[in-house]
Amino acid sequence: MTDAYPELYLRLPKGGPEARGRLLGEKGARGSQKFVVAEGSPAQAEVVPSFRVRKPASYRTREGLIAEGALRRSERWPGYLETARDIECTSPSAAAEILRGCSVNGWGEWKSADGRPLAQLDQMPTTPNRAWRIRGSNVSGVNLVQRLWLAEGLVTVAASRLRQGVAGSPDRDLLRTLVEEDYESAATYNQKQELVETLHVFLTRMKPDDTVCTLSDGRLYVGTVRGTPEQIVSEDGRSNLRRAVDWQDTSYEWEELPDELQQKLSVQHDVVDLTAVQALIDGLGLTDEQLADEAEATVSDPSAELPALTARRPLELPEPDQALTDRLNVHEVAWLSEVRDLLWDEKQLIFYGPPGTGKTHLALELAKFLGGGPEQVKLVQFHPSYSYEDFFEGYRPREEQETKEVAFRLTAGPLRELADHAKEEGNRHIPHFLIIDEINRANLAKVFGELYFLLEYRKESLRLTYSGDDFSLPDNLFIIGTMNTADRSIALVDAAMRRRFAFVELSPRTEPTSGLLRRWLNGKDPQRADLLDELNSRIDDADFRIGPAYLMKPGVDRDGGLERVWRTKILPLLEEHHYGEGVDIEKRYGLASLRAAIAARGDEPVA
Repeated sequence: MTDAYPELYLRLPKGGPEARGRLLGEKGARGSQKFVVAEGSPAQAEVVPSFRVRKPASYRTREGLIAEGALRRSERWPGYLETARDIECTSPSAAAEILRGCSVNGWGEWKSADGRPLAQLDQMPTTPNRAWRIRGSNVSGVNLVQRLWLAEGLVTVAASRLRQGVAGSPDRDLLRTLVEEDYESAATYNQKQELVETLHVFLTRMKPDDTVCTLSDGRLYVGTVRGTPEQIVSEDGRSNLRRAVDWQDTSYEWEELPDELQQKLSVQHDVVDLTAVQALIDGLGLTDEQLADEAEATVSDPSAELPALTARRPLELPEPDQALTDRLNVHEVAWLSEVRDLLWDEKQLIFYGPPGTGKTHLALELAKFLGGGPEQVKLVQFHPSYSYEDFFEGYRPREEQETKEVAFRLTAGPLRELADHAKEEGNRHIPHFLIIDEINRANLAKVFGELYFLLEYRKESLRLTYSGDDFSLPDNLFIIGTMNTADRSIALVDAAMRRRFAFVELSPRTEPTSGLLRRWLNGKDPQRADLLDELNSRIDDADFRIGPAYLMKPGVDRDGGLERVWRTKILPLLEEHHYGEGVDIEKRYGLASLRAAIAARGDEPVA
């Protein structure tokens, strides 16, 4: 063993003994840095069930070492294996995986005597591992996945015109300069930009133990990056830059992949960052029991859960119960259950009806119940000047903290903020709700823009207008709109919006609104409910009937409160409705007239 690097230690799970080893200065044939495990180092006696699938190369190496006696039963540590000689491995991670019998990031787990991880000692980035998709099935018309990558354990990027000597960790500015010079007339401006980003990821951001994925013939192939980048001269110019990869023996059918993973894999770039769905990748092909076994072997905190287990929790909307029905004064649980089912099926729903029918209140309370609390609920109100930039993203003036100068910065709107939060790792099984109050008061085509498409096609992604990001609406984001039919008729909503939303009427002529006030009074004096019923019976246009919310406010219970609400809230609405028609509003809709009609039927004495 060489003295070029200090001795390193690897602790086995659950307070087990420590193995010893050193990083070697030489690289293997595939570009990864070799590592040697010292003779007399302990190893786990058993492997986790997922080890053979997740790390096939390390699994086969371990089995071979056991067969030849280089890894044998330990007398020093009963219940463990022990190395009978120094064992040279292809990388620090391969060494750690052979000893632990599970997927391990060796650069983080091998540590010096003072506790510093190997990545820090070797001046490697200590950021968490990431996941990437690299296009290889159609590189200048050739399927490199089947022809080269799987057979030789590689992943490559075509850079046929890029000068030699670039492999390493060049920054983006240097790469931009090199690409401009080397591809001056051989690529368009957009192609050069794309190539710079591809090269920057492949040469600088990608690192050993990152996950790499690729698609070929309708199947997803998954591997682990083992080596640093190398630049060679390839005969056809399709694979000049390459990294060593341990590809899994198992591949996965496209149709069986989770929807969110399909969304990310569909993005049209040569290299795509899949870190946001890495937990879904880690769980492919494994049962919950296998993941639980892996968590027990790799996670030191017994209360912790593997991200792969969290990611596969199913999205659910809780079923409404009688307690919610009573709290919202709805007539039956079945009505709330139907609304819940509509949201589950359509993802978008609009409550529409006259003013005062409780649309916004119902939307908010239902969203809090279905989402598990107010933290998952965001409310916005549309108005005639509301725009795409307000709703989703756009450039807005922002003051610089240091200079105090004002500059335009790309700023996320409420929909983008909520969608990004819903997509966060660990949140995908939690429902999130956007409430859009007065949704019909804005120019909907202008506000939604290209998002119209995503409302209907949640599995797809689109390139955004401002940021240029590839964006999709997550399955756990639900939208509830409210629409005041007295403000603008529902008939004015275009066909595109109608097709993308389910519409639920809240009208004084039907339940749950028609009997809401009486249920809310709960046996108290029903006078105001009788007055409201009589009032609405005199209003011919259903869109202008008065909702019960006007009579459910605390001020109505004070002396003269009912008369004040009637005079200042209800009658002005009806005056506007009958403007220019010559209708005597007080005679037709005033309290005295309504009370007289009720008394004439014998329902109550004249006040």
